[in-house]
Amino acid sequence: MKTFLLVCLIGVAVAVPRADQDATLLLDERSDSGDGNFKYAFETSNGIYKEKTGVPGSAGQSNMRGSWRFSLPDGTIAEVTFIADENGYQPQSPLIPTPHPNPPHVEALLRIAEEQRAAGITFD
Repeated sequence: MKTFLLVCLIGVAVAVPRADQDATLLLDERSDSGDGNFKYAFETSNGIYKEKTGVPGSAGQSNMRGSWRFSLPDGTIAEVTFIADENGYQPQSPLIPTPHPNPPHVEALLRIAEEQRAAGITFD
């Protein structure tokens, strides 16, 4: 198993495009107060950027807010922002797929089912 993982890591390293191998660090900022409050940001010359801030949460967890971005092969920039707190991880990006809207007949069936539940109608 360890050999397999090593071979996979070597394969990934070899497959990295040359421009990414030559990337340099442009920004590296970090601060951690030790009480659950932290902030960091980094950026590389090949367009990778990530930043995150954290504060103590009400249930003992770290609440975090941040974003990351990188260049896609077509040259456009992919960016994701997120919040992670008591309500879970909530990413936002135009790149995240969303479900298609329900067709009109499905909306009608859902409305009928809700009316039946409200009227106490049940099916075995």
